[in-house]
Amino acid sequence: MSSNNDCIKFHLNIEDPNIVFSDYFKKYINGKYHSVYQAELIQPACPYCHSNNLKHNGHYTSNVRFITADASHPVTIRLKKQRVLCNDCLKRSMAQSNLVNKYCHISNASKRKVLAALTEDRSMTSIAREHNLSVNTVQRVLESCSSKFYDDLDQLPEHLAFDEFKGVGKKLHFICLDGDSHQVVQILRTRFKPEIL
Repeated sequence: MSSNNDCIKFHLNIEDPNIVFSDYFKKYINGKYHSVYQAELIQPACPYCHSNNLKHNGHYTSNVRFITADASHPVTIRLKKQRVLCNDCLKRSMAQSNLVNKYCHISNASKRKVLAALTEDRSMTSIAREHNLSVNTVQRVLESCSSKFYDDLDQLPEHLAFDEFKGVGKKLHFICLDGDSHQVVQILRTRFKPEIL
């Protein structure tokens, strides 16, 4: 069992010691053969008081979509997350991992791969098709990191520069720059007054 677990972890490049793989098989789901890996996520200690005095309280099974090299052969990890009750602080918790976020069924590795694909000049539809995800999921991944690229301007710069430029579809767009540092403050889709105000 241990060697099987180690081989699967090595194959999938998963380093979390709390995930234990038990079996794998191929299953026909929605017109494609999926490689399904069965695993259990173990809760080693209480996240609140760090006690090891835990009482097992069932499992929550989630089907996690994992990265794959071939889009025609998706990989799914059937992850059984342990639910536990701490006997010391009497709080309930569910095992968590850096493999997948809480309440999510798409692995963080898949999200990182989608982000890498978004840096290329490709449509979201082709990225979604390549990674066996929906277009909405690709948009959510993009929106989750888009706040890191915008500056939070509490006040406008002292000197502003305005201009129009031809953008997508040969339409004129509005751009606002900091006159001193030449940093882009805002780009708007149109150059008309209702959009600017």
